[in-house]
Amino acid sequence: MTILRTYARLWTDDLDQALPLLEELTGERPHLRLAFHEVALAAIGNFLAIAASPEERARYAHASATVVVDGLDALQATLTAAGATITTPATGGPTGRFLYARHADGAEVEYVEWTPELVRGILHS
Repeated sequence: MTILRTYARLWTDDLDQALPLLEELTGERPHLRLAFHEVALAAIGNFLAIAASPEERARYAHASATVVVDGLDALQATLTAAGATITTPATGGPTGRFLYARHADGAEVEYVEWTPELVRGILHS
């Protein structure tokens, strides 16, 4: 299992208002933009900007980062062996599969396994 990319999570009230500054800071345009349930997301550089209502934010804000890996099953075995607790089991989403885990030290992270198309389009373009 390899970590392909790590995103710092930036919570915002308005994604469209947040993106111009992030574009200026990173010198990039968003390479991924999507909606998931009531949450709007945009990946730009190593930031994942997330816009949501306070209620939706509360459902996801416990994770400190989003980490893209090449194998969620292998990752889950590694996490479990290290004493982590899977708080949200592997679930399908718009970019592939994801899970949430609380490490033995208390850190909480969202792990994502992108679809092969996203890996090719974003990481190998």
